[in-house]
This record gives sequence, C-alpha cells and structure tokens, in this order.
Amino acid sequence: MAICLAQDADADALLDRDPLALLIGMLLDQQFPMERAFAGPGLIAQRLGVTELDARELAAHDPEALVQVFRGPPAVHRYPGSMARRVQALAAAVVEQYDGDASRIWSDVADGQELFRRLAALPGYGTQKAQIFTALLGKQRGVTPPGWREAAGGYGEEGVHRSVADVVDAATLAQVREYKQAKKAEMKSGAKAGG
Repeated sequence: MAICLAQDADADALLDRDPLALLIGMLLDQQFPMERAFAGPGLIAQRLGVTELDARELAAHDPEALVQVFRGPPAVHRYPGSMARRVQALAAAVVEQYDGDASRIWSDVADGQELFRRLAALPGYGTQKAQIFTALLGKQRGVTPPGWREAAGGYGEEGVHRSVADVVDAATLAQVREYKQAKKAEMKSGAKAGG
C-alpha cells in the first residue's frame, strides 16, 4: 500500500521509500496539520539537495544551519527551532542504536511490545506516538510482529479512523479529522461539566 499521508505525490513517495523520512514525519506530527507534518521530510530533503534523508548527515549537520532549513519559507513546522533539534536528536539515536538505518528499529523485533518499546524510547516519541507508529507500521507497512495490535492500543484496531495509521486517502483523512474534532469537543464538554 502506497503511503498517502502528506496528500502530495512527491512527499508521499519519499515517505514510501525512506523509513527515516516516515519516522521524522511522525515526529513532526504534533500541534501541526498532519499532512503538513508528513510533507516536512520532503521539504527537508529538497532543501538539503538530497533524494533521501540520511541519519548520519542529519545528526552531524550544523544545528543552526538545520534550524534555517526548518524555517523556510515555508516553515517545516510551526516550531522550527525546537523541531529541528528534535529531528537531529532522533537522527543521532538512529545512528547510535541502529547504525543509521531506521528500518532496523522494526525489522528484527520479536513482538509488538518490543517494537513499541523501541519506538517509545526514541527522542521526541512517547507512549501515544509510539502506539500510533506501531499501528501505522502494521496497517500500512506490513510490519506485523505477534501482538502488534495490542501494543498499538486502540490505534491498532481494525476499521477505525483514529490516527495517521488509518489515513490512506483524502476521504480517510477527513474521517480521522472528524474523530479528532469529536474527541476534542468531548474533552471540552467534560472539562466544563467537571469545572
């Protein structure tokens, strides 16, 4: 299944062929529209003059120069400085722990819990992001070690539209947006009722 997260052919093609780009897109997916977050790796590659992202090059890049790459215009993220630092820390972790190959994070895992643990330990990730990425790998990349759905929590369920793991086209993106808006409204009404 071809990735369709950035809703842009070139940006999605990069995510499809480059595991590090996909990992970075997930990192950027916070406090920013999902499709722009996942288009971010394509912008970074374009500005660095490369066709794929290299963890060693990103980790070794001059930090201030990388912030400039993130600033654009257009900006890679609404917080270009902090996100440039997070991406650089993520790239350094991929170099140190996985010899610069992001796909090694998931290529040899024994089970879903190990996959989740590896992802949750990455800089800029955490429980929810690791669960969503576990679901994304299982649903769209064929990475299905035993127990991956359980490790992904509710994001691993079949037939739901809760996260990027469930976005395969413009229609499913709209369904995920509706789900998120409903959850926000539910949380707001709960806060008002409890306050």
